[in-house]
Amino acid sequence: MERSNVDLWVGVFVAAGIGALLFLALKAGNVDSIMKAEGYKVSAEFDNIGGLKAKAPVKSAGVIVGRVESVTFNNQSLRALVQLNLDKQFQFPADSSVSILTSGLLGDQFVGIDPGGALENLEGGDRVRITQSAIVLEKVIGQFLYGKMSEKNTD
Repeated sequence: MERSNVDLWVGVFVAAGIGALLFLALKAGNVDSIMKAEGYKVSAEFDNIGGLKAKAPVKSAGVIVGRVESVTFNNQSLRALVQLNLDKQFQFPADSSVSILTSGLLGDQFVGIDPGGALENLEGGDRVRITQSAIVLEKVIGQFLYGKMSEKNTD
């Protein structure tokens, strides 16, 4: 009798552990976006998107307002074309700006929207004109080091 009681509790803890691992795996893989809300698609072009991937969150004021639909390369402008799927309950002015930002220690990237002041709102198929590319850490370090070297050479 005592042995079956211990086996039952071990089974409960193992099931809870498997459930927790499954939950973390789904959160890490952004699978929560399977249940998509209806929305509208807008696009934006960037000089550099860094490590931005499809299904990355689109945030405004820290709130997830959509997801990155796709990331492609525009052969005419030679820039990265990012399609954003925004939830229809969130409306942004037509002169809003988008930028690629980094969150967390792992450097996950997401798209941030800063609302503008226009009276008209973005609609499906619109293109966001004001964009800010991702900051590439290697370039920043290189510019810093190059600046220090040029200061040293002028002395």
